[in-house]
Amino acid sequence: MFERIREDIATVRERDPAARSSLEVLLCYPGIHALAMHRVSNRLWRSGLTTPARLLSHLSRFLTGIEIHPGATIGRRVFVDHGMGVVIGETAEVGDDCTIYQGVTLGGTSLTRGAKRHPTLEAGVVIGAGAKVLGGFTVGAGARVGSNSVVVKTVPPGATAVGSPARIIGNEVDARREAQAAKMGFSAYAITQGADDPLSVALHQLIDHVAEQDRRIEQLVQALCRSGVPVPEGCTEPASLDTERLNKLVD
Repeated sequence: MFERIREDIATVRERDPAARSSLEVLLCYPGIHALAMHRVSNRLWRSGLTTPARLLSHLSRFLTGIEIHPGATIGRRVFVDHGMGVVIGETAEVGDDCTIYQGVTLGGTSLTRGAKRHPTLEAGVVIGAGAKVLGGFTVGAGARVGSNSVVVKTVPPGATAVGSPARIIGNEVDARREAQAAKMGFSAYAITQGADDPLSVALHQLIDHVAEQDRRIEQLVQALCRSGVPVPEGCTEPASLDTERLNKLVD
């Protein structure tokens, strides 16, 4: 028990630049308190003492603002930062070295008793503030879920999911930026500077593609006219697509 608490304190000091001393972390970080009480309630739950386990979980929520069901599985070196409003359901599994910010829900979407209803976070996952991860799927190792995202399907290892419903960002620049953040030991709220909504990126690409198609069609029409080939009426009129305005609307 005490070894795990020391490990938790070291984890907080590594990942939170606001932590100034081990004593401050032990006394003032609700995530440390919630995880310690969860380990006790989890042992009670596995021993069949479900009512005392739920009672201790309820007390922990009252004291810390963090609700972890005693049946949930929590790995080592998990950091619950700030923590107010975090909810972790009964069949949720949180792997080693995960980081969970305030307002996160690891929730279930099924009413089937005994089924795997809540998500599994593999090692090193970061869940940004206010994100909702709902369902019995897996968020792959090293993945990031952006703040206020709503995730309802599997996230591949190392990917970044943002939006509602969440979409996967596959940008190499973002991947390099995340790798650099990992080297620094800190990736606040699972968000990198300049990370655009993938839907916005896709719309910009479609607008550019249509504009390029219009330009090529216009070139073809001009070539046909110069060659004396009859061109249907109306085809010689220039395209009226206002790409600048459309791009501003998408932004």
